[in-house]
Amino acid sequence: MRVPKEKLFKFAMEVMKKIGCDDEKASTVADVLVEADMRGISSHGVARLRRYVDHIKEGIIDPSGEPEIIFETPVSLVIDGNNGVGQYIAKFSMKRVIEKAKKNGIGMAAVRNSNHYGIAGYYAEMAVEEGLIGISLTNTAPLVVHTFSREPLLGTNPIAFAFPTGGRYPVLVDMATSVVSRGKLEVCSRLNESIPKGWAVDEAGRVATDPKRVLISLKRRKGGLLPLGGEGEEFGGHKGYGLALMVELLSSGLSLGSFSYDTYLEKGGITHFFAAIDPAIFGDPKKIKKHVEVLIKRLKRAEKAEGAERIYLHGEKEYEKRDESLKYGVEIDGPTYQQLKELSEKLDIQIEI
Repeated sequence: MRVPKEKLFKFAMEVMKKIGCDDEKASTVADVLVEADMRGISSHGVARLRRYVDHIKEGIIDPSGEPEIIFETPVSLVIDGNNGVGQYIAKFSMKRVIEKAKKNGIGMAAVRNSNHYGIAGYYAEMAVEEGLIGISLTNTAPLVVHTFSREPLLGTNPIAFAFPTGGRYPVLVDMATSVVSRGKLEVCSRLNESIPKGWAVDEAGRVATDPKRVLISLKRRKGGLLPLGGEGEEFGGHKGYGLALMVELLSSGLSLGSFSYDTYLEKGGITHFFAAIDPAIFGDPKKIKKHVEVLIKRLKRAEKAEGAERIYLHGEKEYEKRDESLKYGVEIDGPTYQQLKELSEKLDIQIEI
């Protein structure tokens, strides 16, 4: 079914307010979640509300926690999220990074003691809106079995990179460093669908196709998702492992925060890394955009593979889906809609969706 953006936003905001968030935090969470659904990223959309409700109830997230700058230079920050709301901490951090980039050409922040922050691209995109290059990284719960292991120690550790262009949309790369995110397993589980071979392994390290079983195993910290490239080294699984390790070092390492395998033991303990770069430190931004457009146009007019109708740039599908959602409403699948109705009754929310 389709729900108007404004109505879905108000509902999500009311849920977060009911569980202890102030208006600014509730609004930030609602905006990030609804943006995910608008772009067709249902794994990170309003279906996550129930998780946040549970995490606040369990003390994993402290809705009153405020981010605190604990180390600073003209171009860098270390921020302690004090166990607060991930989206709010991330937005706070990226704003400071952007301020530094505008003043000094580059800004970076390593963040510790945060929580799940939604789609990584949301924060990289904040930089692009200011004419800057944006980078957003985060570790996650231990979900990924690194190459030649069967023990999940690393997270899906997504990378988001946004680059301003002269076209309608920026280039926005937003991807997990695993084959898929846990959210994709949750979507398949909700819809009672099997998962393809090569996404995940069971407790013994064998190929698994039942998302429900994999999700249950992950709760026991056994088995898990495979790194980008898949099992072993034949198709580059060790490269996905390397990317996940890079994210871990920049987010957890620089912030002195929890590594993925130590997250969600009592508190969230999630870590992030943000960066913003002003293209002006490399020359005239207009000339850079014009030069980049040469590459973009050449990639898009390349000879298409047999059966392919179109060549896309990263982020293009999601931006076009967003335009469609604004026009026709945001698509919500049946199980997610039912979850929202249950939340509405549980929290006595009067907003109809």
